[in-house]
Amino acid sequence: MSSRLAVLCLLLLHTGALGFGILPGKSLNHLEITEKAILNATVQVCRALAQAEGADFTFPSQPFTAEGVVAACRVPQSSKTFRRAIIFIMLRNIRVDLRHALNASFHFDEEMFVQGRKIITEGIVAVKASNKQENYKAARQKLGEILHPLQDFYSHSNWVELGNTLPNSNLIRSDASIGNIADESRATCRSCDGNDCRNNILEDITAEQILTSGYFGVVPLFSTKPKGKCSHGGAVDQTSQIEPKGGINKDAFDSSHGHLHTQAANVAIAATSELLQDIRGAAGDRPFLQMMGISKGSNKALCFVIDTTKSMSDEIEAVRTVTASIINSNVGTKNEPSVYILVPFNDPGFGPLTKTTDPAVFMNVINSLSVTGGGDEEEMSLSGLQLALAGAPFNSEIFLFTDAPAKDEDLKSTVIALIERTQTVVNFMITDSNVINRRRRRDQQQTRGITASDSQLYRDLAQASGGQAIEVTKSELPLAVDIIIDSTSSSLVTLLQAARSPGRADNFSFVVDETVTNLRVYITGQSVAFTVISPTGESQQSSDTASLITASQLVGNFRTLRLKQQVGRWEIKMASTNSYTLKVIGQSPIDFLFDFVEASEPFTGFDALDTRPRAGVNGSLLVSVTGSSSAEVKEVALVASSGSEEVKGVVVPQGSGNVLVQVDRIPSVEFVVLVKGQDTSSTSPIVFQRQSPTNFRASNLTVAADSDSILIPGTPFSVPFTVMTQGTGGNFTIRATNNQRFESTFPSSLSLETRNSANGTVTLSAPLNTPSGTDVTLTIEAKAPGGTDTNYIVLRFSIVNTVTDFTRPVCQQPSLRSNCSENCSLSTWALSVRVTDGAEGTGVDRVSLKQGNGTINTSLEAGNKNITLVSYTASCCSPDVELMVVDRVGNVGSCFYTIREGSSSPVSVSTKVIQSPVFCLSTVIIGLHLLTELGFK
Repeated sequence: MSSRLAVLCLLLLHTGALGFGILPGKSLNHLEITEKAILNATVQVCRALAQAEGADFTFPSQPFTAEGVVAACRVPQSSKTFRRAIIFIMLRNIRVDLRHALNASFHFDEEMFVQGRKIITEGIVAVKASNKQENYKAARQKLGEILHPLQDFYSHSNWVELGNTLPNSNLIRSDASIGNIADESRATCRSCDGNDCRNNILEDITAEQILTSGYFGVVPLFSTKPKGKCSHGGAVDQTSQIEPKGGINKDAFDSSHGHLHTQAANVAIAATSELLQDIRGAAGDRPFLQMMGISKGSNKALCFVIDTTKSMSDEIEAVRTVTASIINSNVGTKNEPSVYILVPFNDPGFGPLTKTTDPAVFMNVINSLSVTGGGDEEEMSLSGLQLALAGAPFNSEIFLFTDAPAKDEDLKSTVIALIERTQTVVNFMITDSNVINRRRRRDQQQTRGITASDSQLYRDLAQASGGQAIEVTKSELPLAVDIIIDSTSSSLVTLLQAARSPGRADNFSFVVDETVTNLRVYITGQSVAFTVISPTGESQQSSDTASLITASQLVGNFRTLRLKQQVGRWEIKMASTNSYTLKVIGQSPIDFLFDFVEASEPFTGFDALDTRPRAGVNGSLLVSVTGSSSAEVKEVALVASSGSEEVKGVVVPQGSGNVLVQVDRIPSVEFVVLVKGQDTSSTSPIVFQRQSPTNFRASNLTVAADSDSILIPGTPFSVPFTVMTQGTGGNFTIRATNNQRFESTFPSSLSLETRNSANGTVTLSAPLNTPSGTDVTLTIEAKAPGGTDTNYIVLRFSIVNTVTDFTRPVCQQPSLRSNCSENCSLSTWALSVRVTDGAEGTGVDRVSLKQGNGTINTSLEAGNKNITLVSYTASCCSPDVELMVVDRVGNVGSCFYTIREGSSSPVSVSTKVIQSPVFCLSTVIIGLHLLTELGFK
């Protein structure tokens, strides 16, 4: 980005010229509009599921919060992942203003209605395809991107001025008219009366219900508009000084049409809710909640990366045993994993990635693992880990089992990049390592094993992620896998994490608050002595048998401690000259989320980084506390992982439980994020302290890239990128990798001078048979001469095949039979209906009950796979049924039937096919709870 364009974008952000505001203020902004709609839609889904299960549902108190909604949904353990999903979607929404500031299509400026709708509808196709493949991260990314133009339509067009109080449902449909759009030659506005623009839209435009929007330009000599057209308005918009002068935007209360800001924002909330309902209909209720980070279990993945060479039979059997134990003890409980992931590897192969929410399917895959090959010492362990990191949910915990060194250790920096971006913990279960003087021979009589340097690679990766590198014998492994069982517990939090290499004596402290239970300490290292001191001053050495440590186990180089439950500041004194790691965890509903962001002064806009922050200069983080609506962040610091350096930040509240943290310097050494806060939900305030498990690095290199997030199979896909250095110039090594192993080209090096940049392009090509919804993670890395500094950018794309079916499935030829009597409980009625997607459609994918308490069965019509036969039987006490019908590309229709008495006959049948998911606030029960909050009078 040139300096002139950077200044321009900063000016636009300061003046709020791009759309609804993107940070809190008196006016409703994109963040608030998005969050309100997501909370609203989620409550609706949870209420519907509760009704379907015959359970009571209590609405959360007003105003809705993430914590209140997950509590109402009876999944409080989902607080962190739900909040994470909301923040991610909101940040992607904001990014549109930062990356597409002058693209009128993304803001419905300059009467770009057809182009703006295309962005929305193509994005909806991508979201639905990603959800179908259970690639929820990609779905959230694209969802945030399309919500921005959808919301801007109501602020930038004259939809509200035309008297509309409900959304334009055809904005999310490709096969219907948006409305009567003004011709380019037709005048739409007159000049405002000074600063009063209330009546600047021409009367004939309103009378004929003509759609228009304002023109926008920021460069005086090049800003123009057709004669008689409206302008966006505002101080930055140069077209607003051209006749007709003024503007029509409703971005804020002080905008040209600020008197309509509340109405525009409320319709934007309703439109966002409508789009979410359409996506919900295509996905189904449970998958929709998963997209939003909500599941019935722990919201944690059980993820294994396993060496399947011939020597690994014992390890695979241990995995089978622990998997069966976790599944048998946790299914149906709050500790049940939300997703199960497996990636096998050997040499030369790795993968495929198996990801499922069905524990039985996962157990079958584990049981079917077979060992083979492995004729040399090294295996493709990091390739398997890279695949798992790209496919696992954010904040996952991965366990890698191997007895061999990595053949692909050149992927170390790529793996660390993915660890940092996904904030995933990786634990290595290493058997027969040279550290414990164990080697073994293979069937081919070749010697192989892990040397100390090989183990160091795994230790480095474990430390970077906040995990453990556990080195044991094969016979000891079954004892060490208890850590896997611990990891599946819900609401795990990190209180302390540190590493010392080389080892040295050091003192560490951590705070245990009233919400923390099941306190555990993990120590890795050889011959490590320690002393534990409780908040009351009681102490216990590693060799003692006192009451502070309620349980202790040493397996190989891995020691676990369970501490007595006691609130206050604990201390651990470590004494060892050998390298060691120390980690203290517990269970608590209170935790935190954060992103490194680029902020513009003074806090008028920020964009989440997909790369490392710049070292040695000021930086910003967006931090949120989860698990309690009354918890507040008091202090945030960046703490050196292997030392005592600490950089504290300035905390600035941003609303909705978020704070922006500014630090005057990002450390040049590896660091973690430490958060201290206070929860005032109880009579006595709770002081808490949490730490990020992931270790982060900063860089003097900057890697930037931006590209469309939809990749079409068979079409070359270009990703331009830029590398800049603040350090020494020279030839910088470039590497680009992707998790799908698609063919790609990129420059192997770029020549840079200090404080200058160079450009390159990565070109990807996906095979024609790649399924829609496939998730592609591209990592572009730049390494300074001599390997002294590295940085990266991680980008995510969705595969979307060309879609030509935009027609919703319909119900045909309904047939109803009933024998209802006065006592409805003693009689039943039945319905049969044909559901079709039409001769040119993709076919019916799913038929489900949207309303009704009866039993539904479906089957394909003999000789016609495009017809689904539906039969429904219910008690006469349940006289209504509504079928949700979805085709294979996510088009959603609805069919309603009833046997309620009519005016002309004892029993009447009413049939309607709802061809659009119209969101009507007056008919949605939840709307009664929201009208006051959203500003409806």
